[in-house]
This record gives sequence, structure tokens and C-alpha cells, in this order.
Amino acid sequence: MSLTGAYDPDNVFAKILRGDLPCVKVWEDDRVLAFMDVFPQSEGHVLLVSKVSTARNLLEVEPAVLAELAEGVRRTARAAARALTPDGISVMQYNGDAGGQTVFHLHFHVVPRWADRALKGHGHAPMADAETLKALAGRIAAAMD
Repeated sequence: MSLTGAYDPDNVFAKILRGDLPCVKVWEDDRVLAFMDVFPQSEGHVLLVSKVSTARNLLEVEPAVLAELAEGVRRTARAAARALTPDGISVMQYNGDAGGQTVFHLHFHVVPRWADRALKGHGHAPMADAETLKALAGRIAAAMD
């Protein structure tokens, strides 16, 4: 998919937001949902999406929605740092197929990193165990401020 086009209401994140597909929630409010990536690049990999916008990428998002997502990313990264004590955290956001985007609903990745652990490839990591994701989500949620 290119950087332009129509929003697909049947993308996987839209299905999660509608409740058509399950997810392991870390936290949510009326406007943002944070949930565990089922193909994590690293332990504690969290995705954040807007519940109110159909922006496909950063180029289309409404400024107020972007601000809400950015604050959610900050809060989630702080909680992941407290809960998992990584050596670092990567925040990633991809735009367009050539830019690495695989789901065309604007989303951000919060990926805890450790110096002695290799990062798995984006879109190439194996599916994680649901119970492991639930435990990690609980630890991160408990560390939210």
C-alpha cells in the first residue's frame, strides 16, 4: 500500500477496536488503546492505536489525535521501563508499505530493548504465547502512572 488511499475498515486493528478480534490490552481510555503485539520484536512490545481516527498513517492523522497518541506512547514507555527495566526503549512508527508499515491504521510501537538481546525483525517475529503476553501486559499496566 502506498502513502495515500482509502481506509480499510477491515484491517486487523479496526477489527480489534470493534471487538471482532481479541487482543491483550495493557490499558485504554476513550480515545487510545494500548495492547501487546502478538508478533513481538522484543519482550514487552506494545502497540498503540487511536480509537477515534481512521488515519492510515502519520501523514493523515489529525493533530489532536497525534498528541493523544504521543502522550499514550510516553506513558506506556515509562511504564514498560519501570516494569521490565530494559536497557533502552525504541519507539517506532512506519508509513506506507515501502516504509515498513504492515497494518494501515496509524499505530506506534513501544519496544523495550536489552543490550544483550537481538531485536527480532518487524513483521518477522514468531507469534508469542498468549499467557506470556497477558503476564507482561499486567506488569506494564501495574506500572502505569
